[in-house]
Amino acid sequence: MKAVSLNFEIHQPFRLKRYRFFDIGNDHYYYDDFLNDDIVTRIAHQSYIPAAETLLRMINDTKGAFRCSISITGVAIEQFEQYVPEFIDLLRRLADTGKVEFIATPYAHSLASLYDPEEFRQQVEMQCRKLHELFGVKPKVFRNTELIYSDDIAPQILGMGFKGCITEGVKHILGWKSADYVYSAASAPKLKLLLKNDKLSDDIAFRFSDTSWDAFPLTADKYMDWIAATPPEEQIINLCLNLETFGSLQPASSGILQFLEALPRFANERGIEFWTPSDAVSKLKPVGELAVVHAISGADEARDTSAWIGNALQHEALDKLYRAGERVRLCEDRRLKQDWWYLQGSDHFYYMSTKHFADGAVHSQFSPYETPYQAFTNYMNVLADFLVRVDEQYPLTIDNEELNSLLKTIRNQEREIAELTREKESMSKNLEQYNIEHQLRDKAAPEPEKPVKKTRAKKTAKKAE
Repeated sequence: MKAVSLNFEIHQPFRLKRYRFFDIGNDHYYYDDFLNDDIVTRIAHQSYIPAAETLLRMINDTKGAFRCSISITGVAIEQFEQYVPEFIDLLRRLADTGKVEFIATPYAHSLASLYDPEEFRQQVEMQCRKLHELFGVKPKVFRNTELIYSDDIAPQILGMGFKGCITEGVKHILGWKSADYVYSAASAPKLKLLLKNDKLSDDIAFRFSDTSWDAFPLTADKYMDWIAATPPEEQIINLCLNLETFGSLQPASSGILQFLEALPRFANERGIEFWTPSDAVSKLKPVGELAVVHAISGADEARDTSAWIGNALQHEALDKLYRAGERVRLCEDRRLKQDWWYLQGSDHFYYMSTKHFADGAVHSQFSPYETPYQAFTNYMNVLADFLVRVDEQYPLTIDNEELNSLLKTIRNQEREIAELTREKESMSKNLEQYNIEHQLRDKAAPEPEKPVKKTRAKKTAKKAE
């Protein structure tokens, strides 16, 4: 039996307003509310809402045979709650069907997994709490920002309790192997890896309405023929798509929503099922281990992390940002922490990429800035003001040794509290078990014989003697 696992990503960053050098120290609000409202509302009505309604119909029409998964960032949820709350209601309806799995992802769509393991852990936990609060779900599978993954990150993902991870099926990593299997992480063998089928995903995301494409027009019938034609031993086809593809990146006039809605019908005719990532993780065994020494991602042809950390501008911005991580986590200022999350969005650093800007490719297409240098200057002005505020909480005049000593003390106390909590829980369980066993022994033990009382008649007879 062959199965398709459809994973839809939803993310919208908090875009920064034009922030001048002279604003540093005077203006602590960094976001372009008008632009964010305009973009989020427009895309929601063009794409997210029609696509979600289509998914609901697909689940209902197939009586639950159609299943899929969604990964949505915390910063996107915040904007939907503010600007398009009706979309949150739609997501709740999808969650209530029990046929849509929600995937864990970093709250801020950040690069913390590459720079700050503690921040990475906290953001993933925060995102899981948000999903549970809104939709009553507890994610079992993880998808990192832009599918970023490496052997260094795998143990962290497993340590957070996830059974599986979705990442890119990179050709130079796979070699002769196929992406259409489940693999285990070389550095954390208990973590199962689901790899994106690059070609079949991009056929929808980038080529669907391309009239120069030799396979145009793409129909659901033809597409399912391609999947059915893959080798029978390849059991899982992972398709990773931005939900924005349906109605926005690929306009509704292209027939993209009708294409999506028709997929289950033609899949059923060919004996192809739809699984969630958790279905794949639980049903399929890994065919082997996959080692990824250098971080990979789903961006650009290189499928590496150079889209965000490929030039000196990006390095300087990221280094300065994450150098403040320990100090920010120590403070109690909610507004400062919120800005800290928003400023970590990978989009800010993507806008600074100079990789393909000269020939006007993808990086410049999604950027609100005219050049990467303008993106860098604006971001660094905002970051400068943010760091001033951090310094007010924990001044730079504090000696590094003193700060490190303070942080070490705090960490030791946290570890000691965690250890004592574990010991308490263990002792409580042991005591409970002891009580249970003691009660069972009491019930099983024979009752002691009661001394026989002499009757009055016997006593009278004895006296007569």
